[in-house]
Order: sequence, then C-alpha cells, then structure tokens
Amino acid sequence: MRFISYAKGIGIRKSVYLIGDTHFDHANIIRYCNRPFQSTQEMNETLVANWNNLVALRDIVYSLGDWTFGRGHKPAKYWVRKLNGRIISIKGIHDTRARGIKLHNSRILNYGGYKFLLLHNPNEKRMDWHGWVIHGHKHNNNMSKYPFINGERKTINVSVELINYTPISIDSLLSLNIDSIRRMETINSKPERW
Repeated sequence: MRFISYAKGIGIRKSVYLIGDTHFDHANIIRYCNRPFQSTQEMNETLVANWNNLVALRDIVYSLGDWTFGRGHKPAKYWVRKLNGRIISIKGIHDTRARGIKLHNSRILNYGGYKFLLLHNPNEKRMDWHGWVIHGHKHNNNMSKYPFINGERKTINVSVELINYTPISIDSLLSLNIDSIRRMETINSKPERW
C-alpha cells in the first residue's frame, strides 16, 4: 500500500478532493438511490459540470470507485478525459472493465495530521486499521451505519448522493472538526457532536 502525504505551503498549492460512486450512464441508479435527475444525460452533465466547476487542472481527486455502469455505458476512460484534475482511482465493484485507467485497491492519505484509509467498500478495511476510513459503495442505502460521517465507526461516506453530486475537498472535511462529530447524515445536514 502506498502512502501519500501533502504539505501545505510548498510550491503551488493543490487542493485534494474525494468523490465516490459516480455511476456515469447508469439509468437504474437514478431510481435505486433516488437521485434527483430525469435522465442519465442530465445526471452525467450535472456530475461533469459540478466536478469541473470546482476542481482545477492541477488539483488531485480521489475517485473511490464505480465510475460507470449499465447497458451501453461509456468506459471510465471516456469520463476521466472529460474531468479536471489529476485523478487517482480506487477500484469499485463495477470497475472490472475500466481499461485505460490505473486502479488501486486502496490508498493511505496523510493529510492535516490524519491518516485516512481510502477504499471503495468500507467492509474491506484492514483489521488492524483503527483510523478514519473514507469510502464509497454504500451510497445512501444504509444511512443508519454509513451516513456522510459516522464518528463511532470512523467512516466518511463520499458517495455522490451524500455530497451534493460534487467532489468534496479534504480541507472542507477537516474544517468540520471530524473528531467532534458523532454523526452527520449528509454534507448539508447539521452534525451531531459528541
């Protein structure tokens, strides 16, 4: 497993973003996760616009799995080319045919005094890991265990449904004072503090 560290104040500042479960071209995900779109075209266009309106070319984005899915979907490489930033992809369960992009099983991100384990499915975390886990996979389908932030489990769910279909910066996460949060349903909700 590769460790990545970012130091503030060295050279040109790059922002670091996280997002999971874009599911480009996946018609059924709209119904399955109650996404607020009338069509896959609207969903795809919104996801691309939200991403590119926020992320600069030099920024780093961790995509935590499941780029695309569904009958007739375009390959992940097609979507990566449309999106800003240097993208580091974590392999999701639907990324089995993601030719042309490098997929990692997990990564450890050192940032702001924290070590975060980045992976797609939080159930696959290492038994010896006791820090924060940033993941996708759960969407908005198991909110009792996997809301946006679960302080008891030390999980942060960056599935698009919980983060306004927009990448979230690691600095924004840290500004929430995550160690003081017991539970936070979505990026828009008020955190329940310890």
